[in-house]
Amino acid sequence: MKSIKTIALALGMLSLNACQDFLETEPITQLTETNFYRTPDDAFKALVGCYDGLQRVWADGISLPVASEIMSDNSFGGTGNADGFNHQAIDEFDMNRSPADRNLFGPNWTAYYAAVYRCNVLIGKMDQIEWGNQANLRNTYEAEARFLRAYLYFDLVRLWGNIPLLTEPSAENLPQANPDEVYKVIAQDLKFAASNLAATPYTAQSTATYGRVTKWAAEALLGRVFLYYTGYYGKADLVGEVDKTQALAYVEDVITNGGFDLVDDYAKLWPAASLSNYAGEDNKETVFAIKYSHTSNYDGNTDGNHWMVMTGMREQFSYPYGNGWGGATVNPKLWNAFSDNDTRKVASIISIAGEKIDFKNKPKQREYTGYYIKKYSPLVDEQGNSLPVNMGAINFMIGQYQDYVSIRYADVLLMAAELGSPNAQAYFDKVRRRAYQSKFTALSVSQANIMNERRLEFAGEGHRYFDLLRQGLNVAAAAIAETTTLENGGVPTTKTISAEKVLQTKGLQQIPYNQVTLSNGVLKQNAGW
Repeated sequence: MKSIKTIALALGMLSLNACQDFLETEPITQLTETNFYRTPDDAFKALVGCYDGLQRVWADGISLPVASEIMSDNSFGGTGNADGFNHQAIDEFDMNRSPADRNLFGPNWTAYYAAVYRCNVLIGKMDQIEWGNQANLRNTYEAEARFLRAYLYFDLVRLWGNIPLLTEPSAENLPQANPDEVYKVIAQDLKFAASNLAATPYTAQSTATYGRVTKWAAEALLGRVFLYYTGYYGKADLVGEVDKTQALAYVEDVITNGGFDLVDDYAKLWPAASLSNYAGEDNKETVFAIKYSHTSNYDGNTDGNHWMVMTGMREQFSYPYGNGWGGATVNPKLWNAFSDNDTRKVASIISIAGEKIDFKNKPKQREYTGYYIKKYSPLVDEQGNSLPVNMGAINFMIGQYQDYVSIRYADVLLMAAELGSPNAQAYFDKVRRRAYQSKFTALSVSQANIMNERRLEFAGEGHRYFDLLRQGLNVAAAAIAETTTLENGGVPTTKTISAEKVLQTKGLQQIPYNQVTLSNGVLKQNAGW
């Protein structure tokens, strides 16, 4: 059972403009903004609405985990050979690949700001709620809502760079804020969350709290935000809110007091890599995950992992891997970057040849490489039946239920090593020892070795692209640029990704043109798009 479920949210049913008749009577059978936010139970329902907002941001459009792999040097765009070229436009940072795609991330932009709106409403109503003898919940709920708002804005600002900043409910047509203003809100929200959520060790949490934000998630995300902001923008600290010493202290606190540890076998982290030995959701390595369930439908219940179907093999299953749309085909350079002694290699990537899969759908696959992402692969039983459908899902497309593990303990260890912990070598060795098991040999900790280790440890998880960007645009462009030969519909085809395109766009993506139009030109398109 999921601990944070999509429920029939009061927030979702609210009329944001209170209904009024000529006597200005308050509705007694209808929830409105004025009569809803009164009790701690109302606040909790609204908080679930905030989690639900996060759950929905990738339900339509192009998910950030998939886009991040495509934009990096880990994967190509892929998808069907008869599909449009939107994934190629993202992969190559070039609208000439798909000129008609004027709104590449249109649904995502809308969903992100809808989720931010929910958080802003709840945060703004805290003083209106009659907390009574549950006053202790006030800061807890606000801390969770502010973490979620920070998480959403961190996605937004990394993807687009130049975005409107709203910290209260508003329909105002705002211009884009300076990124520093956005990062200040992110930092302040995460600091508030870290200070106001209970320091309960992860091992002492009840199943009812899994999926909810913790102090440890806030501290770990602060480390991630610090490293990205200071790297991409070349700054010494996080907009004056967090310096390097403080960032290290946050992640060291997670290590010392959070109760986390690494799962003993890397493959056990991923259902497709472990089958009967899967460590399960909310295992001791999970610091924060976006929760999903198989119960999605087309009537407003959007709690499934809708994006995972993109990374499945193109319209073919091969037990235990289910079929999907063939997106984010894995670059052979990633497969070859792993040592054969590294257990993460076969746990992270499906090798068609290596696993002797009889793949018949090359004519339907664009940018075929012979490799697919394993960590987030749809699954089938031995008869080829979708596991989500076996559980009662409507279909395999919207019924995938695997959580997206956004922050793992391995990430915290490597962040602490990168931030200069006195225990850096021990943390680095701990991650690598798990990967190589009995064939482990020590490697000196260094910035270059940490970044390479991050690529291998988090392959397919949506982190590589931002790890490249924070090393500098020139580094990212050089790593991503490539001319190679891939198979489009079974036909060898030249594929080129230009470093110049990455530099022209500053690594940012296209702001949906419909949003620029709706703003009457107040929003300005990013360079290169």
